[in-house]
Amino acid sequence: MSGDGQTLPLNDDVTVLIGANGAGKSNIVFFFQLLGKAMNGAVQTYIAENGFADSLLYYGSKNTNSISALLHFSNGECHQEYKFKLTFAAGDTLIFSEEMVCPDLTDGVQPTMISLDAGKRESQLPELTNSVYADKLKPMISLLKRCRYFQFHDTTKEAAIRRKGYIADSKSLHSNASNLAAFLYAIKHQQGGEPYYKRIVRYIQQVMPQFEDFILEPSVTDENYISLDWREKGSDYIFSVNQVSDGTLRFMALTTLLLQPPKSMPSIIVIDEPELGLHPKAISILAGMIKKASANVQIIIATQSPRLLDEFSADKVVIIERDEQRKTTMFRQLSKEMLESWEEEYTTSELWDKNVIGGRP
Repeated sequence: MSGDGQTLPLNDDVTVLIGANGAGKSNIVFFFQLLGKAMNGAVQTYIAENGFADSLLYYGSKNTNSISALLHFSNGECHQEYKFKLTFAAGDTLIFSEEMVCPDLTDGVQPTMISLDAGKRESQLPELTNSVYADKLKPMISLLKRCRYFQFHDTTKEAAIRRKGYIADSKSLHSNASNLAAFLYAIKHQQGGEPYYKRIVRYIQQVMPQFEDFILEPSVTDENYISLDWREKGSDYIFSVNQVSDGTLRFMALTTLLLQPPKSMPSIIVIDEPELGLHPKAISILAGMIKKASANVQIIIATQSPRLLDEFSADKVVIIERDEQRKTTMFRQLSKEMLESWEEEYTTSELWDKNVIGGRP
């Protein structure tokens, strides 16, 4: 995005990002990943894993030397803001050259803007949970700490999701579902978790009717490890995770993510192209799971699937387009009022395909 900046509107439940390749959807997805890393002391790790600072900055550090953002939080009663600037520094990295937070923007209350120490390699915001502002800031900081990005595209034979995993690695589902077996095992055996586990199995059966259940047991050669085995209905034969299709394995991961117990769910779930490799029927079921999960968490999905788009009302959609003259990404939220006359004859995906609402190449 350009130095002018853009405002991205988000819904309380589901926000669907659509746009052409190269429009900037991935940048938004990765921004939320950065937020989660920042609140968990892992900004430098994130920068290194993504090609270092020069590749993250707009046209490189010679053209753009910083990334800045202003986030507004509201629960209907309390309003807060968090602002930061990450600036290019020696070693091809980024540092927090500016970081500020306002604990209360409620009408009638004199706002207090807290400036945090500048020049740090990691965010100082989590430190405020031990300050006099802790009571007001803990909900916001907790929300950001539990902002999680997920992409289940890699289901190749060498992918981590298809390998044995450490059975104790089950606190939360990894962004690539590499600990899927351990996480399902924990859900099944934790107090109150069995109904959620059974619901996950039922939803998988809707897409894969022959699926009976997972076989989740510690490895006989090393009880510290577990693999994602399963069996068919009416058979005692045990299949390995390598005997399931890519699309089905992705659906298993998505189902586990969206139907897990609410207490273990992230506060914000960001999913990149969840429809990849799924049958049209599975996409419809996926949309239902997204809506169900959004009763407890805020969900942001980036998609290029007309089928998935049609599962959501127009007011849930944000169009992402590239302004070629300014060489920047632009955001535009749809509204039911704007599309009222069109939607009497066309679906949202048809309007997208006809370029009535934009977001096309």
